[in-house]
Amino acid sequence: MALWVLCWTPAADAQNRAGSTNLPPDLRLHYTKQDYRIPMRDGVKLFTTVYAPKDGSRPHPILLERTPYSVSPYGSNNFRPRLGPADSFVREGFIFAYQDVRGRYLSEGEFIDEAPHKTHLVGPADVDPGTDTYDTIDWLVKNMTNNNGRVGMWGVSYPGFYAAYGLINSHPALKADSPQAPMGDVGNGDDVYHNGAFFLAANFGFFTDFWPRGPKPEEPKSSPHFDFGTEDEYDFYLRMGPLANAEDLCFKHRNVYWSDMLKHPNYDEFWASRALSQHMRHLTVPVLLVGGWFDAEDLGGTLKLFRAMDANGHAPALTLVMGPWSHGEWAGEKGDKLGNLNFEFKTGEYFREKIEFPFFMQALKGEGHAKFPKAWLFETGKNQWRQFDAWPPTNTLRRSLYLQAGGKLSLSPPAHAAEEFDEYVSDPAKPVPVTSEIGEGMPGDYMTYDQRFASRRTDVLTYQTEPLPHNVTIAGPVTPVLRVSTSGTDSDFVVKLIDVYPNDAPDPDPNPQNIHFGGYQQMVRGEPFRGKFRQSMSHPEPFVPGQPAKIEFAMPDVLHTFQTGHRIMVQIQSSWFPLVDRNPQQFEDIPAAKASDFHQAIERIYRGGAGGTKIDVLVLE
Repeated sequence: MALWVLCWTPAADAQNRAGSTNLPPDLRLHYTKQDYRIPMRDGVKLFTTVYAPKDGSRPHPILLERTPYSVSPYGSNNFRPRLGPADSFVREGFIFAYQDVRGRYLSEGEFIDEAPHKTHLVGPADVDPGTDTYDTIDWLVKNMTNNNGRVGMWGVSYPGFYAAYGLINSHPALKADSPQAPMGDVGNGDDVYHNGAFFLAANFGFFTDFWPRGPKPEEPKSSPHFDFGTEDEYDFYLRMGPLANAEDLCFKHRNVYWSDMLKHPNYDEFWASRALSQHMRHLTVPVLLVGGWFDAEDLGGTLKLFRAMDANGHAPALTLVMGPWSHGEWAGEKGDKLGNLNFEFKTGEYFREKIEFPFFMQALKGEGHAKFPKAWLFETGKNQWRQFDAWPPTNTLRRSLYLQAGGKLSLSPPAHAAEEFDEYVSDPAKPVPVTSEIGEGMPGDYMTYDQRFASRRTDVLTYQTEPLPHNVTIAGPVTPVLRVSTSGTDSDFVVKLIDVYPNDAPDPDPNPQNIHFGGYQQMVRGEPFRGKFRQSMSHPEPFVPGQPAKIEFAMPDVLHTFQTGHRIMVQIQSSWFPLVDRNPQQFEDIPAAKASDFHQAIERIYRGGAGGTKIDVLVLE
């Protein structure tokens, strides 16, 4: 589910732009297009467009993408500008099938957002995206002329979710699957909630464009985007007020997808039933899982699905690919730059040519004998690709970053045993912004932005090491273990791990944006936690005002080297706006909170002693 307000359509359609540096051949000269309405086991017909090579001298494998974002352009004479994951697939010769999923655009039936998997099918009327995928593949291999009986699936974001869904009780003809930026657990870690904190700007922006369809199939309608009335998103959401105001401002109770999210602020059965990771067992298909270290939407899903597949004894090949990318960027961009960062390497082209294309060629055409590693990852900080036989790597050492007095951070525990604390006032009327930039929409590359603006605020605690005497490479999850208290009965705690550049770090050359890398604070990972869920994501508990409590959670993995002379920094704050909705800092149902419910709170972060705050990491030896 690509959520950034102005970015979801390009992300969902990134496949069409793949390999943009090499224009594909004239598709009409080499491919035919045919539309089908494929019957499912319950009689519902799903609209499917198939582009088949005119070359009949050999059979071709089928590449299938299922999407809720439309398979347009419709009509047999209207061709997509690009086909498949990259132009190399077009030149090689594949049959490309695109399908509107059930209940979207020209497909019949009812669309269910993040449809749960049905573990017990009792009859033909019992369907879900898995059965639809099975029936689609079955029809394609039996009815498409000149196919070789092998099918591959791929997709980015929501189409990646459907690609992952196809692995459950998969059709025997499915021989390769590449879920890319898929949602693995949308209720905790992907698009909607992160550790109980609602991702406000992303969801609001997405669902102003993603509405339920009418009862009958229909082509996409042309409608104006929601008018924010300003380019300052921070100001817009602050003026909007509590979450409850969004209905009157925009949705008018007509977008059930938005309403359902806010009806379920706890991790209840609604969310648990939609988590795909729990169903990644007994898979029989080679899988290439793809994600971006800077993916602001579905980084968690990629990693969660990988862990589930790996832990459940995935029999055939399983490879995790993570590059220095924002959401879907690998599908069509060079990948040499993101935000203010320059990776000095065309990582997107490398992925498409050296990893993705060989994966499908080997599985679907039997060409090549490469042995793919368990993890093929880009190491940020040093800007290089690395391969691992296990992820996290086996040659890591668990270390802790300890908060110390005077804003210091150390890899050694504090010498004194006394417990102390640092404190700040969190004011919901003046939340800490995500970036210092003003612009319409939450930028997909916000993770790369300089964090100096935040470290200078009085409601952000900052701790940093001395300049490092040698490289420190962190490989795996980042686990904050916090000891906190609040004067309220609920509060958020946001933890950011940051790479601080030396003061003499050179600026980019050329430097049209006038970026200064001396002292630059590059966020490596950041994640919020809503404090009332510290004991259970399903059963929130209030804080006792002023009483210390423990919060421990895992942030998404990193593979990053803090180089010699750099510093490691940790920032802790209680708001991250408008990425995350504001916490009233009182224990209550936040989606129903009124403006009068929001109060300032004094937040304390305890350090030292037996249970002082620390950040656990895995350091590569």
